[in-house]
Amino acid sequence: MKIALGSDHGGYGLKQSLIPFLQGRDIEVADAGTNSEDSVDYPDFAERVALLVAHGEADAGILVCGTGIGISIAANKVPGIRAALVTDAFMARMAKEHNNANVLVLGGRVIDETTAQELVAAWLDASFEGGRHQKRLDKIAQLEQKYRCS
Repeated sequence: MKIALGSDHGGYGLKQSLIPFLQGRDIEVADAGTNSEDSVDYPDFAERVALLVAHGEADAGILVCGTGIGISIAANKVPGIRAALVTDAFMARMAKEHNNANVLVLGGRVIDETTAQELVAAWLDASFEGGRHQKRLDKIAQLEQKYRCS
């Protein structure tokens, strides 16, 4: 499995702490930046990770900014991306089981390293249930097509 991992300056520390955690689970990490705590714009990194996932160059993505809010909004602008901001293990599991989230979003100033690892593990270990949930994802895809701007 290959995970695209990105953050802005507010999520840099937490992003860096996730690299060895993911590698310890035999997951290849594509680090999409940022590479320091210098101020950057989160949409740039949301786009990098989202495009890697949308184009099939990564199986899934993880994004981190200060709260996770802005970077999740930006990632969800890319068609085919279902970025879910989570703050507990139940939300992380449901993001995958019910919504087949392909990008997990964390708040670097909201959760600590241990919690982040628990959330990532819950998301990675969950499986999409399909069934009635697939119908809802199909409707999301229809909305993407309907409102796609050229």
